Amino acid sequence: MINIKQIHHVAYRCKDAKETVEFYRDVLNMEFLVAIAEDQVPSTKEPDPYMHVFLDAGMGNILAFFELPTQPEMGKDPNTPAWCQHIAFEVEDREALISAKAELEARGIDVIGVTNHEIIHSIYFFDPNGHRLELTYRDGTDEQMKKLKEVAPLMLEEWSVTKRAPKHAAWLHEQEFSDED
Repeated sequence: MINIKQIHHVAYRCKDAKETVEFYRDVLNMEFLVAIAEDQVPSTKEPDPYMHVFLDAGMGNILAFFELPTQPEMGKDPNTPAWCQHIAFEVEDREALISAKAELEARGIDVIGVTNHEIIHSIYFFDPNGHRLELTYRDGTDEQMKKLKEVAPLMLEEWSVTKRAPKHAAWLHEQEFSDED
């Protein structure tokens, strides 16, 4: 039986490895851990030079990027909305989220939110590669989380048949979506 301990790293493509490291290091305070560069992909043996960089996203989580200078310019899946694919990072509390929002905006970064998801509150923005990022803090109760876990299988089953949003957890967004200060 496979026994996953945690995510070791998640890797995305970037336009410029140096610019990407500087953004995550200087804006989000992630430590730059490792750089690996090869002229050949180790797993496939394809000739494809790359720079692979790794950043500490906290608590053993690693965020990695590949710069691929010989490949066509990176793009987005035109069939996937920009809000869908994102990386979410957790901050300590509301104060940390509000402070991060102010800091990002002071750097000229457009920020959406604070968005109230009832069990979490989040802000959203983009990195220099166009990857959507989320900063969030948890404030859901144990009872709320238990309730969500209980209805998850029912919701998934209903969705698989109807392809319409089940209402078991509609209470999450019955209030206003945004609670900006």
